[in-house]
Amino acid sequence: MASAVIPPGGTWFDSMKKSFADVPIDATNHNAISTTEFLEAAESLVALFDILGSVAFKPVISDLTNNIKKIRDRQLAAPAESETLQDLVRNELKTKKHTATEGLLWLIRGLDFTAQALRHNINDPASELSVSFRDAYGKTLKPHHSFVIKPIFSAAMSATPYRKDFYAKLGSDPERVNEAFNREVESLEKVVAILKAFLDTKEAKW
Repeated sequence: MASAVIPPGGTWFDSMKKSFADVPIDATNHNAISTTEFLEAAESLVALFDILGSVAFKPVISDLTNNIKKIRDRQLAAPAESETLQDLVRNELKTKKHTATEGLLWLIRGLDFTAQALRHNINDPASELSVSFRDAYGKTLKPHHSFVIKPIFSAAMSATPYRKDFYAKLGSDPERVNEAFNREVESLEKVVAILKAFLDTKEAKW
């Protein structure tokens, strides 16, 4: 991935094509989430793993990217039925297929892992990234991974850079970085919570 260009005085988050804070959520329609903006925000956030800078994170990036593609492929195949993620799932399941729905389930698990790792690190300024990511992995993805996959992801958790080096890459103004970081994680947590609840409902099962 190409390195993000941080605007003068800005943060890495300013370079995102789409922030989770800008993903439309229709509160009047059971918190329906717009598919296009969600996928753009997910792709933008995946680039954050590029800043972590280790080849060990390639499986994590690949996993997230592949699941984004499954959802987008369904959206492109049936755009009128896929304007929101919830409609995309309902309409795909009517066809007796679940490729995109399963992709969304795994993508949300990956985004939940990301959100929990970043939240842990924001809330504990003394915590190194490796601690935050290992803690989040154990609570989110690990229970769903096979014994073959677990060591690959565990290696990535241990290969994170030092906290100070990571934050320095997000921008030169620590106060702005923390503000933007917290805003993005709060927005991500909100979207993840909505979609986790939806995916737990009977209408999202296959």
